[in-house]
Amino acid sequence: MTSIYRINYHLRAHKRDPLIEFIKGMLLTPFVLHATPSTAMVDQAPSSTLPVRDNSSGSASHATPYMTDTCTSLAETQPTEKSDCDSSSASHDTLPFVLRRNSDAIRANEQRYAEIMGDVEALIAEHITMQEKGLEKYSRLRRLVPTIGTFFTPLPLRDAFLYSNAKYAIASRKYIPPSFNEIRRTLNTAQVWASAPHLKFITFDGDMTLYPDGQTFEEHSHLVGLIIRLLQADLTVAIVTAAGYTTETARYEARISGLLKGFADANLSPEQLSRFYVMGGECNYLFQCGVDCGLHYIPENEYSSHQVWSDHDLQSFLDVAELNLWQCVKDMKLDAKVLRKPKAVGLVPYSPLNREQLDECALSTQQCLLQYNRVSTPDQGRIPFCAFNGGNDVWVDIGNKLIGVQMLQEHLHFSPKETVHVGDQFLSTGNDIATRTACCTCWIINPEETQGILEELLQRLS
Repeated sequence: MTSIYRINYHLRAHKRDPLIEFIKGMLLTPFVLHATPSTAMVDQAPSSTLPVRDNSSGSASHATPYMTDTCTSLAETQPTEKSDCDSSSASHDTLPFVLRRNSDAIRANEQRYAEIMGDVEALIAEHITMQEKGLEKYSRLRRLVPTIGTFFTPLPLRDAFLYSNAKYAIASRKYIPPSFNEIRRTLNTAQVWASAPHLKFITFDGDMTLYPDGQTFEEHSHLVGLIIRLLQADLTVAIVTAAGYTTETARYEARISGLLKGFADANLSPEQLSRFYVMGGECNYLFQCGVDCGLHYIPENEYSSHQVWSDHDLQSFLDVAELNLWQCVKDMKLDAKVLRKPKAVGLVPYSPLNREQLDECALSTQQCLLQYNRVSTPDQGRIPFCAFNGGNDVWVDIGNKLIGVQMLQEHLHFSPKETVHVGDQFLSTGNDIATRTACCTCWIINPEETQGILEELLQRLS
């Protein structure tokens, strides 16, 4: 049994976030114990009637009643949720009892969930206190979630949950417990609320954060106007992307052409334009927006004090990564090629690969390079790197977004507390997860969620 458990854990660990799984497990207890439906036989007396559609005629008729006063009052207070009392085909003969949903029970369940989120909020606050004393490894949260990292702000999780519950009626559900994505979105809301008073610098991933994977930033995107408003609110904005086109400015401009055109149409001032940056290749190529609404390359020696790796070390490191990716192609019989760049190597499929194949390539290459570096994490060793599943391909980059964000923070004089990174790749096979060591983060899954995050942020800023 132990051996099976370990195998399953290791097979699935790269698809999970430890903190979210911890919160999810805590919320599952009140769901199991208190959110189960209670049943009650219906009085046969026809005190009221429920309209039921006659499929043959298309008209509404009146069936023997089974909707209780409890159901009626809930329908009035929860207009957006389909109650168990609603039915388009059921009659008294097919549903002899009602699954009651009591409003008092819903409020009690909401309170239980809120208390748990408040307790997690307190654990994070205690972890921050211990962190400031250099004793974070002794915090209660670290004992409960051993892989927990650094927090730069407290998180108002209780209020954020109540806000989410008011929108999605999470506590009203009887059959589906709070999900991974609902907890992730609640954490995002809490982070936005906590960061807004201090925020000076916000960074974004590119693909699947600002625009669909492999596509360009379109002019009609709602995010264009939102990013313009961030610049007008005196924030500094940067896109930190894995896309590595070396110093070819035109290729980066093509990917964000709609945004740059939006800048021109908005008549932003030279000072506002100068607060927009693009960091390409994770941390290798920096560009700044100019008065012409175009990007201009900044040589590395003007902004970076980080160690410069020798070309021999870089190429030897990439040789190892390339060899492992070719081995993956051979072992799994993948219809793909391996592409080499000056500071990156990637596996690019000719036909789509499934997620398991991409994850295997990313994780096996990551482990191979960790052994080569003789370290336990990608940001250690002579050459930090990032081996990640890009959604449709797999890439190994020299450096990572942790270094990219830290370079920008050092160059622009912003602290981790004043910085938020928004991205979609926060699993262990992603390339945004490294930024958690450098700043506050928001984990989204598509550009629509990024839009929601920025709308919440701008409301708080105003």
